[in-house]
Amino acid sequence: MADTKANAKAKATKKSGKKPNIFKRAWNYLRECKGEIKKITWTHPKVATRNFFVVLVVIAVAGVFIYALDRGLYALLDLVMNMYKV
Repeated sequence: MADTKANAKAKATKKSGKKPNIFKRAWNYLRECKGEIKKITWTHPKVATRNFFVVLVVIAVAGVFIYALDRGLYALLDLVMNMYKV
C-alpha cells in the first residue's frame, strides 16, 4: 500500500518537474534503509565467533609462512653476497 503511494507521489513529482524538499527526500531515504535492514539475515553468534577464529588462524599461518619465506630469501641473498666479496 505504502509502495503504491510512494510510486504515485514519485510520478506526480516527475510530471511537475519539481523535486520534493530535502526533508521528504531524507525521510524517504531513511524509510528505505529501514526496509533494507529488515531484509538482512544475521548470523548466529556462535557461527560468527567460529569464523572469527578461523580468520585469525589463517592470518597467523600466512604470517608465519611469509616470515619464513622472507628469512629464507634473506639468507640466500646473504650467501650470494658473501660469495662475491673480495
